[in-house]
Amino acid sequence: MTNRVRRSLRVGTLCLLFGWAQPWRTSASDTFAWNTNQSRVSADIRSESLPKLLEKVATATGWRVFIEPETTREVSAKFTDLAPGDALHLLLGEINFALVPGTNASPRLFVFRTSQEHATQPIQPAKPKAQAESKVIPNELIVRLKPGVKIDELAKLLGAKVVGRIDSLNAYRLQFDDATATTAARDQLASNSDVASVDNNFTVPRPEGPQPAPNGAPPIQLQLKPPPDNGRIIVGLVDTAVQPLGNNLDQFLLKQVSVAGDIQLSSDSPTHGTAMAETLLRSLQSFTQGSTSVQILPVNVYPGGGAGDASTSTFDVANGIIQAVNGGAKVINLSLGSSSDSPFLQSVIQDVSKLNIAMFAAAGNEPVTTPFYPAAYPEVKAVTAIDNGQLASYASRGSFVALGAPGTSIVPFGNLAFGVQGTSVSSAYTSGLAAGYLETSGGNVSKMETFLNNNFGVKISGGK
Repeated sequence: MTNRVRRSLRVGTLCLLFGWAQPWRTSASDTFAWNTNQSRVSADIRSESLPKLLEKVATATGWRVFIEPETTREVSAKFTDLAPGDALHLLLGEINFALVPGTNASPRLFVFRTSQEHATQPIQPAKPKAQAESKVIPNELIVRLKPGVKIDELAKLLGAKVVGRIDSLNAYRLQFDDATATTAARDQLASNSDVASVDNNFTVPRPEGPQPAPNGAPPIQLQLKPPPDNGRIIVGLVDTAVQPLGNNLDQFLLKQVSVAGDIQLSSDSPTHGTAMAETLLRSLQSFTQGSTSVQILPVNVYPGGGAGDASTSTFDVANGIIQAVNGGAKVINLSLGSSSDSPFLQSVIQDVSKLNIAMFAAAGNEPVTTPFYPAAYPEVKAVTAIDNGQLASYASRGSFVALGAPGTSIVPFGNLAFGVQGTSVSSAYTSGLAAGYLETSGGNVSKMETFLNNNFGVKISGGK
């Protein structure tokens, strides 16, 4: 693009701004502030990578930002109260950009070296890390009772409400008035001979949902065929709720189960669960050449179906796993997780693994080696993200990682395309491969695991 055209785009379209963005501190001394009320930008940046800068632009403006792959620049700039176009000109240097207004959607900013159509890689808005942290729910406990013991009388004695049940496990979620009452009840339960175990309940953050993408993907072409003699393979998708998929794909979805109450979903964008279902089916298409009997059992474990910032809990994730097992799942996908190690959740996973059920989970979207659960439990196959044959820059590289698979998926929704990136995608993709292999090999889990290890296995610091 010529400088002349580039300048006209800056002047003509860079006034489409919304709201107010707080200043970003990019290092000990660097700052970046975008005042969208007054259309003024200030920056004092010594050294910042281009993708990180564009994350902040996307967050500050609400724009959908796309960059041409392999476009790099170390940003260094200092200015005060510039118009957005002039600010971007200084920040991007000789790299081209274009902002395209959206009629019924946010404007799109394309950043590229060669041509606008090559700017296809989405930049996700930066999200404060605190929103994704797991924590103890201070007024709750998970209690497992010995066989024959009733929970209701015990809860009454403790002054607790029973807000969750897994009767088949004699497991119950108790809620107390406050943290002090919870601590006192835990002491009583620990000495009660009718109690098998007492554990904390932890939050599990909602996975990041898909973001608008500039280009779509070819539609999934799958035909549902009758199951083989040894039965249909069902994938339990424990996630946020799944919306109707359209394109003749809803026949691959069994009736949705929710362990977290009523489901209320927006029609404006796909949920994380919808994106994982699409990813599973696309993986199945590639493995089966377009014809499969595999079906997905969606199990919603997030309040409201996963809308907003609602977290779930380790109790509800465990309940979701049990519901998937009860629904006949031979493969369970867990594209979710947290840093909290829950003995209760692990015990449920241990029991399920004895039923010859394969479980796959996202390894985590931070480039660290710390455990991410439930992926880090030995009974689960932890899947990290691979980008162009290499470990993705954002993906976990802990010793618990077993497999690596693509971490990007494009999801059609309505008349728009949405992109989702992360080890969630990698886990769903691998679950689809596992289900396809089980269908074609007669349900041999051991052979399926060997196949995945041979073709998608990774060794990271002695990974399992």
